[in-house]
Amino acid sequence: MTDGTLNDDLRHQLAALLDQAGIRAERGLIARMLQTALMLGTEHTDRLDLKIATAALSEMHDAFRLFQPFHRVPKVTVFGSARTLEQDPLYVQAREVAAQLASDGWMVVTGAGPGIMRAAAEGAGSQMSLGVSIRLPFEERANSIVEQDAHVVSMKYFFTRKLMLMKESRGFVCLPGGFGTMDEMFELLTLQQTGKAEPMPIVLLDEPGGSFWAGLKNFVDDHLVPAGVISPHDLDRVLITDSGEAAVANITSFWHNYDSLRWVGDRLVLRLVHEPTDAEIDELNDRFGSLCAEGRIERTEPLDVERSDGDAVELPRLVLNLEQRAVGSLYALIRAINELPSAG
Repeated sequence: MTDGTLNDDLRHQLAALLDQAGIRAERGLIARMLQTALMLGTEHTDRLDLKIATAALSEMHDAFRLFQPFHRVPKVTVFGSARTLEQDPLYVQAREVAAQLASDGWMVVTGAGPGIMRAAAEGAGSQMSLGVSIRLPFEERANSIVEQDAHVVSMKYFFTRKLMLMKESRGFVCLPGGFGTMDEMFELLTLQQTGKAEPMPIVLLDEPGGSFWAGLKNFVDDHLVPAGVISPHDLDRVLITDSGEAAVANITSFWHNYDSLRWVGDRLVLRLVHEPTDAEIDELNDRFGSLCAEGRIERTEPLDVERSDGDAVELPRLVLNLEQRAVGSLYALIRAINELPSAG
């Protein structure tokens, strides 16, 4: 196996192993993982690298198992400082927003620590909270809220933790925090800016009358945009607010009519809850036709690849050839789709 492929004997043994384990679904992906592990062994990979790879895969397995029973429940991740005290207005803000989202049927995902993370877990309650903790020398255990129903998984690495804090959620609320919070917030913006993650509502929430995130907006406008390192409208997809009600409305309304998207070659398919009328599609083209590299926004039946995958084929959909540099403006199109009269 010097070129990264299995010889016939190993391939047969691998197939037999999958049979013996009773693995029928997604055999190709499981085989690829096992083949990669064998390659790490035959290529004399350094022991530390092997420990990193092993721990990362094990942590992802534990996290996938934690989240799996709640796959169909919408989730929002709340980021914020571990140092925020209970009497701080930010603590109250996080707790109240989480409580409102939980009452609307959303599970709240946090880093399972103290401060803002505990406030959000308190607001949501133990049954509607999921925690992804990090093992640190000065924070040995997750907060007691997520521990009550064993809704917590512990991670060694920040990169696997960050993956699980973002992978399952359909919305994000960031409250003021330090290096860790800023890292998580900028990771979100990077994934959205580059199109590596599907569009999601992101709220930068302050305490009533607070100016923390306004300071970030000023830095973006005064330094990053003039320097040409980001586009002028890159922050438009984010809501900066000190209102808990506005934060909740921004998260929930994003999914009022819009359901999901899928790229099929150069075509972007938007799946909706309610089918728009011909007049509404014409209006969308009047407002957003410039986002199309060619053609226009059109109604479509499920595409062949969607049918073969059984991918939300029951939903109405729109299709367009989105100009690649217009990914940021996709948020405005989704918001407009949510506001169509046909959406109710």
